[in-house]
Amino acid sequence: SPHSPSNGSSRTLSAREMYLFDTGGQYLDGTTDITRTVHWGEPTPLQKEAYTRVLMGNIDLSRLVFPSNTAGGTVESFARRALWEVGLNYGHGTGHGISNFLSVHEWPVGFQSNNVPLEAGMFISIEPGYYQDGEFGIRIEDVALVVEAQTEKPFLTFEVVSLVPYDRNLINLSLLSPEQIHYLNSYYEKIRVHVGPELRQQRLEEAYAWLQESTKP
Repeated sequence: SPHSPSNGSSRTLSAREMYLFDTGGQYLDGTTDITRTVHWGEPTPLQKEAYTRVLMGNIDLSRLVFPSNTAGGTVESFARRALWEVGLNYGHGTGHGISNFLSVHEWPVGFQSNNVPLEAGMFISIEPGYYQDGEFGIRIEDVALVVEAQTEKPFLTFEVVSLVPYDRNLINLSLLSPEQIHYLNSYYEKIRVHVGPELRQQRLEEAYAWLQESTKP
């Protein structure tokens, strides 16, 4: 399997580099597809800025309110805007439909120009990134549910359902807007409420302590 380590391609990880892990599983009640990027040491200013701008794009698309029957391709540039501002970009799609018992990448939902319009009830990934050839790669991928927004006319927005903290070590807070910081704090609070008690119940105290530390406002 392409997802198994081999002696030929394996190498030791170090705290001096970025580490991108794309994780997921298929369960009876749904499919997960979550990517996080971490750095356990001292990231370079470029790594930190690129990561923060990828996160900004993830947040900007996740909190977007848009008219119902909008095509994904119409709104996907919100995930790229923070990168575009400084001349950066990524060469893959911004997200794909996610199925329950079929494939992880489910057509025809997505953010490409030939995908169907977004409707409440669809699950989709939101996954901007940035890649510096031969040096490092960044991707932040969440699973989101398309839901009705709290607007007078029926508009839509996203509800992020994957509950995994982002790497504080890589976030340059000075780049974030007050709205983006507010979004992050609400997301972290949601993670604490939903995941915290589950970890305690399973007596995973070390994981619980990590979660509390990683979701501080």
